[in-house]
Amino acid sequence: MQKLKILTDSASDITEQVALEYDIEVIGFPINIDERNYREGVDIKREEFYQLMDNSKDVPVTAQITFLEFKEIYQKAYSEGYTDLIYVSISSLGSSTYNNSVMARDEFYAENEAARSKLKIHLIDSKNFTACYGYPVIQAAIKDQRGVPVEEIVAYLKEWFECVELYFAPYTLKYLKHSGRVSAIAAFAGEILGLRPLISIIDGVSSVCEKVRGDKNIIPKLLQLAEKKMIPQTPYIVIAGSNDEVTDELVKEATKKFGYSPEYVCKIGATISSHAGHRVAGIVVRGNKRR
Repeated sequence: MQKLKILTDSASDITEQVALEYDIEVIGFPINIDERNYREGVDIKREEFYQLMDNSKDVPVTAQITFLEFKEIYQKAYSEGYTDLIYVSISSLGSSTYNNSVMARDEFYAENEAARSKLKIHLIDSKNFTACYGYPVIQAAIKDQRGVPVEEIVAYLKEWFECVELYFAPYTLKYLKHSGRVSAIAAFAGEILGLRPLISIIDGVSSVCEKVRGDKNIIPKLLQLAEKKMIPQTPYIVIAGSNDEVTDELVKEATKKFGYSPEYVCKIGATISSHAGHRVAGIVVRGNKRR
């Protein structure tokens, strides 16, 4: 009989309430700011972290989830009689976390030969961030509750990641500049000229699609990009930050443009905020299959 553990990390931006409702285990990323260490989802809530960022002179620094943490999780799942474990990770191009999960699986099996036939560990690199993998993880948990076989759930997840595309805009370039997403010169010039980059992330690769002058032009341009790329009538997701008025406007305008509401509104947490800032607007769409 199938007994599945669904695992992800906190950069998926799945809330504690949703994780509890659908029995999803979320591993929190370590974050350091003002010489203090926090564990996302454990030591600090997202709104508190937004305030901390605003009041800090430092830019937060995130760390990877370790090899040893994954080994402990695999061992616990095995001892609890799970037949399958699915871990969906943050992009391997943005963190070593996925690679740590692979090394931990290999060593776990090497040390527990009997576990190979009893606990199947499925590791999936989302090659993306935030709700790009948080949303399908929730859908995977719903499928499990409905009794969908593990093989079909894994196939659903892999197919999703061959189609998903993220488009977003930061309302400050401070954090992207620090993370290396935008060069220091481009970030400086952008702030002086009032330019905002519209950024895509597809298969782990980030690109500046367009530069927009003035905050009021961000949402119209985001929706233009999304409309060109998305398959009509497929679910889409709004990415939100601390700027609630912007989120409300994006939901309203997206609903008007596409003729239906977003499937999900995802508020970014501490890990994503550390790299993009907490004032953002974004949209996740399902595009054409790339592979």
